[in-house]
Amino acid sequence: MRLRPAIARLLAPLTRLVTRRLPARDAWERYDYSVPLSAFGSGNRHEFGWYFEGESSVTVASLDEVQEWLLACEYVQDETLFHEPDYWQHPHTFEQLRRGDCEDHALWAWRKLVELGYDADLVSGTVLQGSEETVERGGHVWVLLHANGERLVFEAVAKAKSRMVRPLAEVRDRYRPEFGVDRRRQRYAFNGALLAFNESRAPSTKRSA
Repeated sequence: MRLRPAIARLLAPLTRLVTRRLPARDAWERYDYSVPLSAFGSGNRHEFGWYFEGESSVTVASLDEVQEWLLACEYVQDETLFHEPDYWQHPHTFEQLRRGDCEDHALWAWRKLVELGYDADLVSGTVLQGSEETVERGGHVWVLLHANGERLVFEAVAKAKSRMVRPLAEVRDRYRPEFGVDRRRQRYAFNGALLAFNESRAPSTKRSA
Protein backbone atom coordinates (compact mmCIF):
# COMPACT_ATOMS: atom_id res chain seq x y z
CA MET A 1 0.00 0.00 0.00
CA ARG A 2 2.40 2.66 -1.25
CA LEU A 3 1.78 6.40 -0.97
CA ARG A 4 0.45 7.94 -4.15
CA PRO A 5 1.96 11.30 -5.20
CA ALA A 6 -1.15 13.23 -4.07
CA ILE A 7 -0.98 11.66 -0.61
CA ALA A 8 2.74 12.35 -0.43
CA ARG A 9 2.09 16.04 -1.10
CA LEU A 10 -0.51 16.17 1.66
CA LEU A 11 1.98 14.64 4.09
CA ALA A 12 4.82 16.94 3.05
CA PRO A 13 4.10 19.61 5.77
CA LEU A 14 4.10 16.93 8.47
CA THR A 15 7.27 15.45 7.02
CA ARG A 16 9.08 18.79 7.13
CA LEU A 17 7.92 19.43 10.71
CA VAL A 18 8.93 16.04 12.05
CA THR A 19 12.23 15.68 10.22
CA ARG A 20 13.38 19.01 11.67
CA ARG A 21 12.87 17.57 15.17
CA LEU A 22 13.96 13.96 14.95
CA PRO A 23 14.64 11.21 12.42
CA ALA A 24 11.67 8.99 11.57
CA ARG A 25 13.03 5.73 12.95
CA ASP A 26 10.24 4.12 15.00
CA ALA A 27 7.41 3.30 12.59
CA TRP A 28 4.96 3.04 15.51
CA GLU A 29 5.39 6.63 16.71
CA ARG A 30 2.02 8.40 16.35
CA TYR A 31 1.28 11.95 15.17
CA ASP A 32 -2.10 13.67 15.45
CA TYR A 33 -2.46 14.65 11.82
CA SER A 34 -5.81 14.56 10.04
CA VAL A 35 -4.93 12.47 7.00
CA PRO A 36 -7.37 12.24 4.08
CA LEU A 37 -9.71 9.28 3.79
CA SER A 38 -8.07 8.29 0.52
CA ALA A 39 -4.82 7.60 2.36
CA PHE A 40 -6.39 4.41 3.71
CA GLY A 41 -7.03 3.07 0.22
CA SER A 42 -9.15 3.78 -2.82
CA GLY A 43 -11.82 1.35 -1.59
CA ASN A 44 -12.55 3.46 1.50
CA ARG A 45 -15.25 5.81 0.20
CA HIS A 46 -16.97 6.85 3.42
CA GLU A 47 -16.25 8.61 6.69
CA PHE A 48 -15.40 6.03 9.33
CA GLY A 49 -18.60 6.70 11.25
CA TRP A 50 -20.46 5.11 8.33
CA TYR A 51 -19.09 1.69 9.26
CA PHE A 52 -20.86 1.97 12.62
CA GLU A 53 -24.26 2.80 11.14
CA GLY A 54 -27.13 0.32 11.14
CA GLU A 55 -27.87 -2.64 13.37
CA SER A 56 -25.54 -5.60 13.53
CA SER A 57 -26.99 -9.06 12.97
CA VAL A 58 -24.23 -10.70 15.02
CA THR A 59 -24.15 -10.62 18.81
CA VAL A 60 -20.82 -11.03 20.57
CA ALA A 61 -20.07 -10.48 24.25
CA SER A 62 -16.30 -10.86 24.47
CA LEU A 63 -13.00 -10.69 22.62
CA ASP A 64 -13.05 -14.49 22.46
CA GLU A 65 -16.42 -14.47 20.67
CA VAL A 66 -15.16 -11.88 18.17
CA GLN A 67 -12.30 -14.24 17.37
CA GLU A 68 -14.56 -17.27 17.09
CA TRP A 69 -16.87 -15.55 14.61
CA LEU A 70 -13.97 -14.38 12.44
CA LEU A 71 -12.42 -17.82 12.34
CA ALA A 72 -15.43 -19.06 10.36
CA CYS A 73 -15.08 -16.30 7.73
CA GLU A 74 -13.30 -16.75 4.43
CA TYR A 75 -10.54 -14.56 3.03
CA VAL A 76 -11.41 -13.55 -0.54
CA GLN A 77 -9.79 -10.74 -2.53
CA ASP A 78 -11.89 -7.82 -3.79
CA GLU A 79 -11.22 -8.58 -7.44
CA THR A 80 -12.75 -12.02 -6.99
CA LEU A 81 -15.67 -10.93 -4.82
CA PHE A 82 -16.58 -7.51 -6.27
CA HIS A 83 -14.59 -7.32 -9.53
CA GLU A 84 -12.84 -4.22 -8.17
CA PRO A 85 -9.21 -3.77 -7.13
CA ASP A 86 -10.21 -2.30 -3.76
CA TYR A 87 -13.63 -2.23 -2.07
CA TRP A 88 -14.35 -1.77 1.65
CA GLN A 89 -17.50 -3.57 2.75
CA HIS A 90 -19.85 -2.21 5.38
CA PRO A 91 -19.74 -4.58 8.40
CA HIS A 92 -23.39 -5.48 7.84
CA THR A 93 -22.58 -6.69 4.30
CA PHE A 94 -19.64 -8.65 5.66
CA GLU A 95 -21.95 -10.32 8.18
CA GLN A 96 -24.14 -11.52 5.34
CA LEU A 97 -21.34 -12.74 3.07
CA ARG A 98 -18.77 -13.80 5.67
CA ARG A 99 -16.24 -13.36 2.90
CA GLY A 100 -13.80 -10.53 2.24
CA ASP A 101 -10.20 -9.39 2.47
CA CYS A 102 -8.14 -7.87 5.28
CA GLU A 103 -9.95 -4.55 5.61
CA ASP A 104 -13.37 -6.23 5.67
CA HIS A 105 -12.30 -8.54 8.50
CA ALA A 106 -10.57 -5.70 10.34
CA LEU A 107 -13.46 -3.22 9.99
CA TRP A 108 -15.90 -5.72 11.45
CA ALA A 109 -13.54 -6.59 14.31
CA TRP A 110 -12.84 -2.90 15.01
CA ARG A 111 -16.54 -2.02 15.19
CA LYS A 112 -17.32 -4.97 17.47
CA LEU A 113 -14.40 -4.25 19.80
CA VAL A 114 -15.32 -0.58 20.09
CA GLU A 115 -18.94 -1.54 20.81
CA LEU A 116 -17.67 -3.86 23.55
CA GLY A 117 -15.84 -0.93 25.14
CA TYR A 118 -12.31 -1.70 23.98
CA ASP A 119 -9.83 1.05 23.12
CA ALA A 120 -9.21 -0.09 19.57
CA ASP A 121 -7.79 1.58 16.46
CA LEU A 122 -8.11 0.58 12.82
CA VAL A 123 -4.67 0.68 11.21
CA SER A 124 -3.52 0.53 7.59
CA GLY A 125 0.04 0.02 6.47
CA THR A 126 2.26 -2.75 5.26
CA VAL A 127 3.21 -6.17 6.55
CA LEU A 128 6.18 -8.34 5.73
CA GLN A 129 5.18 -11.39 3.72
CA GLY A 130 6.95 -14.51 2.59
CA SER A 131 9.83 -16.41 4.15
CA GLU A 132 12.82 -14.71 5.71
CA GLU A 133 14.75 -15.43 2.51
CA THR A 134 12.12 -13.88 0.18
CA VAL A 135 10.56 -11.00 2.09
CA GLU A 136 8.27 -8.50 0.38
CA ARG A 137 5.89 -5.86 1.70
CA GLY A 138 2.15 -5.94 1.05
CA GLY A 139 -0.62 -3.46 1.87
CA HIS A 140 -2.63 -4.52 4.90
CA VAL A 141 -5.25 -3.43 7.47
CA TRP A 142 -5.42 -4.63 11.06
CA VAL A 143 -6.61 -3.56 14.53
CA LEU A 144 -4.46 -2.14 17.32
CA LEU A 145 -5.78 -2.86 20.82
CA HIS A 146 -4.83 -0.90 23.94
CA ALA A 147 -5.48 -3.07 27.00
CA ASN A 148 -4.00 -3.19 30.51
CA GLY A 149 -1.19 -0.83 29.57
CA GLU A 150 -0.16 -2.98 26.61
CA ARG A 151 -0.58 -2.62 22.87
CA LEU A 152 -1.78 -5.70 21.01
CA VAL A 153 -1.98 -6.41 17.29
CA PHE A 154 -5.31 -8.00 16.36
CA GLU A 155 -4.81 -9.84 13.08
CA ALA A 156 -8.41 -10.34 11.96
CA VAL A 157 -7.58 -12.62 9.01
CA ALA A 158 -5.50 -15.09 11.03
CA LYS A 159 -7.00 -18.56 11.12
CA ALA A 160 -5.76 -19.51 14.57
CA LYS A 161 -6.43 -17.76 17.87
CA SER A 162 -2.77 -18.04 18.81
CA ARG A 163 -1.88 -15.80 15.84
CA MET A 164 -4.89 -13.50 16.01
CA VAL A 165 -4.01 -11.42 19.08
CA ARG A 166 -0.35 -10.88 19.92
CA PRO A 167 1.64 -8.28 21.89
CA LEU A 168 2.98 -5.55 19.65
CA ALA A 169 6.45 -6.20 21.08
CA GLU A 170 6.42 -9.64 19.45
CA VAL A 171 5.44 -8.55 15.94
CA ARG A 172 6.38 -4.86 15.62
CA ASP A 173 9.16 -5.60 13.12
CA ARG A 174 6.77 -7.41 10.80
CA TYR A 175 4.19 -4.61 10.67
CA ARG A 176 4.72 -1.04 9.53
CA PRO A 177 1.71 1.16 10.28
CA GLU A 178 1.08 4.24 8.17
CA PHE A 179 -2.37 5.58 9.08
CA GLY A 180 -4.83 4.96 11.89
CA VAL A 181 -8.29 5.91 13.13
CA ASP A 182 -9.22 5.61 16.79
CA ARG A 183 -12.46 4.61 18.50
CA ARG A 184 -13.69 8.22 18.27
CA ARG A 185 -13.13 8.04 14.49
CA GLN A 186 -10.25 10.52 14.63
CA ARG A 187 -7.66 9.93 11.91
CA TYR A 188 -3.91 10.19 12.52
CA ALA A 189 -0.54 9.25 11.04
CA PHE A 190 2.30 6.98 12.11
CA ASN A 191 6.02 7.40 11.49
CA GLY A 192 5.61 4.49 9.10
CA ALA A 193 3.93 6.87 6.64
CA LEU A 194 6.93 9.19 6.84
CA LEU A 195 9.28 6.27 6.25
CA ALA A 196 7.27 5.29 3.17
CA PHE A 197 7.28 8.94 2.02
CA ASN A 198 11.06 9.15 2.39
CA GLU A 199 11.54 5.82 0.60
CA SER A 200 9.42 7.05 -2.31
CA ARG A 201 11.80 10.01 -2.76
CA ALA A 202 15.03 8.08 -2.29
CA PRO A 203 16.97 6.98 -5.39
CA SER A 204 17.00 3.28 -6.09
CA THR A 205 19.79 1.41 -4.35
CA LYS A 206 19.59 -1.61 -6.66
CA ARG A 207 22.84 -2.55 -8.32
CA SER A 208 23.03 -4.06 -11.78
CA ALA A 209 24.19 -7.67 -11.96
